[in-house]
Amino acid sequence: MNDEDLIRLQHMLDYAREARVFATGHKQTDLNHDRALMHILIRLVEVIGEAASKVSRETRDQLPQFEWQDIIGMRNKLIHIYHKINLYVLWDTVDKDLPELIEKLEKVSGLQ
Repeated sequence: MNDEDLIRLQHMLDYAREARVFATGHKQTDLNHDRALMHILIRLVEVIGEAASKVSRETRDQLPQFEWQDIIGMRNKLIHIYHKINLYVLWDTVDKDLPELIEKLEKVSGLQ
């Protein structure tokens, strides 16, 4: 794995952790009323997907435990279909998918 890929994976880990921190103490319905929280979580998930899209094909092939297409696809939907963001899906991603992603990223050598 090259250094650039390690940097991108570290970015994914950092932003996933940050999203979890912002989500702590909140529930899905808060996204309907707390626009700042909504925008923060959207942006953090976008960046996770952007970083994933920059990881080389070789490294992605070496890490099949990651759902690369789903991570990148979520970013694409948030960016390109911004006017139809499903807040339930966003919350589900932050609440259920990111803890699993964090756990997997923590197992990658060199990430903290």
